[in-house]
Amino acid sequence: MTDQSQPPVGDIPVKPTSASRTTLSHIMTGNDTNLLGTVHGGVIMKLVDDAAGAVAGRHSGGPAVTASMDEMVFLEPVRVGDLVHVRAQVNWTGRSSMEVGVRVMAERWNESTPAQQVGSAYLVFAAVDEDGKPRRVPQVAPETERDKRRYQEAQIRRTHRLARRRAIKELREQRAAEGIDD
Repeated sequence: MTDQSQPPVGDIPVKPTSASRTTLSHIMTGNDTNLLGTVHGGVIMKLVDDAAGAVAGRHSGGPAVTASMDEMVFLEPVRVGDLVHVRAQVNWTGRSSMEVGVRVMAERWNESTPAQQVGSAYLVFAAVDEDGKPRRVPQVAPETERDKRRYQEAQIRRTHRLARRRAIKELREQRAAEGIDD
């Protein structure tokens, strides 16, 4: 079922959320640790970017580059020996951009306890052609009530990103007009 807030445009295809959803899993080792002995946040961020990039490329049918990381939240530390599952899906699409939502889960590799959410992130990807120029992406069709909620929340995040960008640009222009050189 397609979301009525984004009708098909010309011959641009529509893909369901499930078409590109993926999970990457990785066992954390001693090479992944920080000075506190837990897994370095940068290691988790790379896994997040890898999973989100795979989803963006699958959804767009070609290369997609990370445009921004809207938010990265670390909820619990990840330890050596944890099996980390990074689940990603396209939440929203624009003309050439896509928001990918990522949930990071961890479980002990040698225990049968349920995985616990340890982080989440939202990334924006831009689909590019062979020359690095933006290209159209298929629209995403939310399939479940959860997918629809994620789509709506992604629209809110996009509105806030654009408003923040405008406000910062206006402030800088105002400061430059006042002769303030930063």
